[in-house]
Amino acid sequence: MKLTSRARFSTVCLHAGQEPDPATGAIITPIYQTSTYVQEALGRHKGYEYARTQNPTRMALEGNLAAIEGGKAAFAFASGMAAIGAIATLLQAGDHVVVSDNTYGGTFRLFDKVLRRYQLSFTYVDTSKLDDVERAFTSTTRMLFVETPTNPVMRLTDLRAAADLAHSHGVRLVVDNTFASPAIQRPIEFGADIVTHSTTKYLNGHSDSVGGVVIAERDDDIEWLKFVQNAEGAILSPFDSWLVLRGTKTLPLRMQQHSANGLALARFLCAHAKVRHVYYPGLPSHPQHELAKRQMRGFGGMLAFELGSLEAARRVLNGVKLHALAESLGGVETLISHPATMTHASVPAERRKEIGITDGLVRISAGIEDIDDLKEDLTQALDAV
Repeated sequence: MKLTSRARFSTVCLHAGQEPDPATGAIITPIYQTSTYVQEALGRHKGYEYARTQNPTRMALEGNLAAIEGGKAAFAFASGMAAIGAIATLLQAGDHVVVSDNTYGGTFRLFDKVLRRYQLSFTYVDTSKLDDVERAFTSTTRMLFVETPTNPVMRLTDLRAAADLAHSHGVRLVVDNTFASPAIQRPIEFGADIVTHSTTKYLNGHSDSVGGVVIAERDDDIEWLKFVQNAEGAILSPFDSWLVLRGTKTLPLRMQQHSANGLALARFLCAHAKVRHVYYPGLPSHPQHELAKRQMRGFGGMLAFELGSLEAARRVLNGVKLHALAESLGGVETLISHPATMTHASVPAERRKEIGITDGLVRISAGIEDIDDLKEDLTQALDAV
């Protein structure tokens, strides 16, 4: 199943990085559940020595994800945070990083509570405002770390402009593409040097695996990340690799339905008298709607809405029946959450306020259920507000 260089996205998702098993012809990559490999003779082996360093299932996934994102190489890790931790090893003591101010709470916790202990410094800015980004650069800035859309208020960063700005200062552009998925957005096409995902989310898509991936373009980054993946050992397991490979096969189809349901729910909530504001880049009212149309292929399944108070949010969150009250996102089932007390609880309250994460904000990861059932569930929950 050799792919041509002209293979389209859906075909790449299905076939890249994978060949029928040479021993049996199995069309699905096997789960190579082994810790070591027998060598033919001293110093002679089949390319595999120890499973932390090489595993055929993980390597198939890495080839698949590199092709999907349009990068040169990919490295799969045990979680999205392990992937971001590996990216941070590209830095040295004294280096400075500019970060999207509305970054994921776990990313903020890693940067602020762990990595600052190792003489790294971080400045958090609204990366949708590139003038603010440029003002934040210093002589020691080595990385611009961007999320777009942001979690959960859905701010966008102009990827092409951000890449040009970063490179003009000799800075790497790193993009956390988890919220969009490569079916919606491919940052390397716009000049990003590194892309990362929590594979737990849309890439896996079935809420049954935890993992992360880093996709790199620069040869020096690839060489270092390969070394670090083996040296630190936070690898994705063979079974989890197999689960994500299963997920990427249906990624284009799932993302079409996630996007359709996300847009339908955003429009429904916009028209509801008890909803004060809806955050979704597919709405013409979104301040960066035109940018979303330029750099995204659809608008995804993530949205948030403002109800004005913690009590109103509590009534909706406790009142839904079909929407599952849970952290995470990107699965086939619809999830609903309260960012201030769940995903962003580790972010200080004053910072949450600055970036719009209020006590009345509710986030939805739209699944692939029938849209009328989702609307009916929200209607009955909002009736209690």
